[in-house]
Amino acid sequence: MTGAAGFIGSNLVKRLFKDVKGATIIGIDNMNDYYDVTLKEWRLQELDNATKTTDNKWVFIKGDIADKKAIDDIFAAYKPSVVVNLAAQAGVRYSITNPDAYIQSNLIGFYNILEACRHNPVEHLVYASSSSVYGSNKKVPYSTDDKVDNPVSLYAATKKSNELMAHAYSKLYNIPSTGLRFFTVYGPAGRPDMAYFGFTNKLVKGDTIQIFNFGNCMRDFTYVDDIVEGVVRIMQGAPEKKQGEDGLPLPPYAVYNIGNNSPENLLTFVDILQQELIRAHVLPEDYDFEAHKKLVPMQPGDVPVTYADTSALERDFGYKPSTTLRDGLRAFAEWYAEFYKG
Repeated sequence: MTGAAGFIGSNLVKRLFKDVKGATIIGIDNMNDYYDVTLKEWRLQELDNATKTTDNKWVFIKGDIADKKAIDDIFAAYKPSVVVNLAAQAGVRYSITNPDAYIQSNLIGFYNILEACRHNPVEHLVYASSSSVYGSNKKVPYSTDDKVDNPVSLYAATKKSNELMAHAYSKLYNIPSTGLRFFTVYGPAGRPDMAYFGFTNKLVKGDTIQIFNFGNCMRDFTYVDDIVEGVVRIMQGAPEKKQGEDGLPLPPYAVYNIGNNSPENLLTFVDILQQELIRAHVLPEDYDFEAHKKLVPMQPGDVPVTYADTSALERDFGYKPSTTLRDGLRAFAEWYAEFYKG
């Protein structure tokens, strides 16, 4: 599993510790400083603590998927049967000012993973895509059947490229692959560059938060445990290998949305967030929220709405995310209180 010290990756490893018996789980992460490394170190410590209650073997390797030799050596040593690629340079706005990081990790790094899968008997490659691939798509909810050829950020372009690269490798080398378009993932120990985490940090400091598109953004906020549940189910359901009429393999390839299928207005999200931060004693009871928010125009690379059509996920895996915004933000606020205030 790449990106094992990341937000989704660490939660997925923890879930596999509970569900899987006698497995060897290899985690890879370059531990870069895109955001506070101490948070990644904390997640790894949580995983080390969790190994005390599991009979699985856990191996963590500090390495970069853009390092082809490092990836080839890991595959040669451990010969993984399932590969989950969650390592990527994330963030829409960061891609505007730091494009090189996205090319290295999201394109070269993913190519190295595909090549390693090509030369090793991998049963299933699962990889993270993003709802960002839908760009400024006017049709909602977003369906995986929609045409997504007009990205509005380099980040989105690299994620769409991952899907195209995976399709080519599935067709050419009969590698079962599944791409997952995640929709605005949030929860405890998340990424500090995500809006809800950044808002919290600013509110705690007494700073003013900026709410883009004058508060008229709709997001399909998806709680991290719901994402993990979807990934675990999909890991076990590799696309079937089939022969076409021409005798050549049909690409064992699939792409799914994993989202809450229920977009929320950003203002509603932030209002519930500040309520839960007060409840968790992160903010004082008399906190003047209205005095600390500012409505501003849309940022470059952003989109006004994200909304997942999850019918394919329900059809093929009998699953639909269901955690409410209130429950998810309460869990985040309680974690934040313990991690930063405890």
